[in-house]
Amino acid sequence: MGLPVLVLGESGSGKSTSLRNFKPGEVVIYNVAGKPLPFRHGKEFKKADNAGYEKIISGMAKKKFNCYVIDDSQYLLCFELFNRSSELGYQKFTDMAKNFYDLIQFVIKALPPDIIVYFLHHTENVDGKLKAKTIGKMLDEKLTVEGLFSIVIMAKNDDGKHIFVTNSDGKDTVKTPMEMFAEDKIDNDLKLVDTTIREYYGLKGIEEK
Repeated sequence: MGLPVLVLGESGSGKSTSLRNFKPGEVVIYNVAGKPLPFRHGKEFKKADNAGYEKIISGMAKKKFNCYVIDDSQYLLCFELFNRSSELGYQKFTDMAKNFYDLIQFVIKALPPDIIVYFLHHTENVDGKLKAKTIGKMLDEKLTVEGLFSIVIMAKNDDGKHIFVTNSDGKDTVKTPMEMFAEDKIDNDLKLVDTTIREYYGLKGIEEK
């Protein structure tokens, strides 16, 4: 089964920048909002802009790469809400939760074990705790996003330096397997994270294509 990994962070915290150390042929990026990557060689990456559920699932189903990134995955929820804003009633919220759930389940159940899919996702502060941003309490009641992931890390700006947090301080929903990361704070480098995860689970390394 494939491995979904959740990378949380506020806008500007360095989530997209963390892709900089991948080689362009190692990863496919599904760019939901269609934004350019925030580093000089970003235009060399294989990138599908304005990607929705159908494009993401059909692309990953080809299984040509073993590393995928869904950049700003919370916009899958947000854009669907906007597109269905004229609909009355609560059914649309159930549908939106299910669509996001089905995407994660596709990664887990339909992809080979050497494929890792990174969900780069914005955060929101709810009752003093940083969590994955959704589109309201109703959706949170139907879907606890972090509960679908075994690995949740968070991008932060720490005194002017972009870092990843690998263990929770009790004020967020970060979680990683025991002894996967030696430190609570590591460099903002998703290629390093990918290498660490693959070594921990004994997965095949990524290949440039």
